[in-house]
Amino acid sequence: MRLSARNQLKGKVAEIKEGAVNAVVTIDIGGGNQITSVITVDSAKALGLKAGSEAYAVIKASSVMVAVD
Repeated sequence: MRLSARNQLKGKVAEIKEGAVNAVVTIDIGGGNQITSVITVDSAKALGLKAGSEAYAVIKASSVMVAVD
């Protein structure tokens, strides 16, 4: 698989919380860092996601906001 998105972070699925339509998928990318994404339950099932399975967090954004305290 090749993607144009440069930010591809490999990790393991830490948790999946399924709702009626969407699933909240948390991927542990190491170093105490996690990324959470909301995808459809159908997509989570089609990808065969389950806790402990390897997955990539793929980030593609046209804008990124930066903030400070």
